[in-house]
Amino acid sequence: MNRDPKNILLVTGMSGAGKSTVLRTLEDLGWEVVDNLPLLLLDRLLSAPLPESAESISQPLALGIGARTRDFDPERVVERIQKLREDHGHDIGTLFLDCAGGELERRYSETRRRHPLALDRPASDGIARERELLAPLRAWANRLIDTTSMTANELAQNVRETFSGEKLGAPTLSVTSFGFARGVPRNADLVFDMRFLRNPHWVEALRPGTGLDAAVGDYIAGDPAYDAALAQIESLLLLLLPRYRAEGKSYVTIAFGCTGGRHRSVHVTERVAQRLRDEGFSPTVTHRDLAAAPQDSLEGAPASGPGSGTVLQ
Repeated sequence: MNRDPKNILLVTGMSGAGKSTVLRTLEDLGWEVVDNLPLLLLDRLLSAPLPESAESISQPLALGIGARTRDFDPERVVERIQKLREDHGHDIGTLFLDCAGGELERRYSETRRRHPLALDRPASDGIARERELLAPLRAWANRLIDTTSMTANELAQNVRETFSGEKLGAPTLSVTSFGFARGVPRNADLVFDMRFLRNPHWVEALRPGTGLDAAVGDYIAGDPAYDAALAQIESLLLLLLPRYRAEGKSYVTIAFGCTGGRHRSVHVTERVAQRLRDEGFSPTVTHRDLAAAPQDSLEGAPASGPGSGTVLQ
């Protein structure tokens, strides 16, 4: 099965204007990216069959071309696009990245790289030559981004806002439970300490169970601080996760910890993960220390007073 012709984007423009940043961002968004493909191989790539999976069939394609591309000829590129549209019905969009000459010279000076069209001359000569060479593609492009005043992060943000779909590019979201007694997960982006909730470990009938058990969950949820605390945590996550996505964060790991990692953190992880699913997210849930044996030495002394685990013994 051939790829959907409506999901093909040609990315071109001035060298140093940010093509690599655009292609990396599109790849992070789930696009298939091919850079500097020789024009002679374009037909072969577009006609190549894709793996038989819905994900592959719907995966958009970004083609990076420019002065470094073998057999690069902007007029031939335009002719080839027209022919592909006429003969095969391909609808290929073109994104042109432009930038002021003075800013391009500054960038080449900072990176100490040579301009591809001026290997033995000043960068300004190569920039002027390339601008003239790319004039047909600039006039042809249906999208143009001027990166003169943009940082790399701002360009990436622009691309995400322009080309990401409703779910495309969403960060890989993980929610995990753990025990502080066994160390905090190194890859955690957000860590919440659940040790303020009453501890089922000190209730003899609940100690062998885990936060996956209804009785344990009911006991934890009966803590006077439970409802307000969980509501605040969930509200915070629902505020932060869309912002992480907008900033292009690829992975977000949310970790809930208690002392041993078997009761409170497990229960809260399951509850929060379900709330996130209800809000349209797709978290992966893990319980790092769920299989560990309960140990009084790890849990410390039981709490005393209202809400402590001793009241049900």
